Amino acid sequence: MSSRAAAEDASRSCSLTALAFVLIIGSAERFQCGKQIASYLGLVPLEESSVNRRRLGHITKQGNALLRFLLVEAAQVTVRSIPEWRNKYFHLAMRRGRKIAKVAMARRLAVQMFWMLRKGWDYEQAKKFGSHAGQPGNRDGVQQNTE
Repeated sequence: MSSRAAAEDASRSCSLTALAFVLIIGSAERFQCGKQIASYLGLVPLEESSVNRRRLGHITKQGNALLRFLLVEAAQVTVRSIPEWRNKYFHLAMRRGRKIAKVAMARRLAVQMFWMLRKGWDYEQAKKFGSHAGQPGNRDGVQQNTE
């Protein structure tokens, strides 16, 4: 497969994922934070807790299975094409294994897509400001009062 064909395939899969994300999530204002969107999609670990014991298991798999599948596929494409994501993936894969790292990157992608949808940002703005823009301790994206 040529690099041009691979790039077109990656673009097609990511745009399909974005379309499915918008259609399935609906209004982004329903969710307050990235944790809620990850939970809605079933990309959070199942927790079994007792008095002095806390065990995190496999992902809950609540929510839409097709969107979860598309997010994992798009996350793999993103890992191959963006160096920062590749570094994070390999770091996680060395510590936790490839399967867990793929799901973690899918969750990260879902949260980033959620904030892009909610704030109306493109990728460059989301990359610059992140999901914590405007919160205490993060001065990016916050205008200073110069009066």
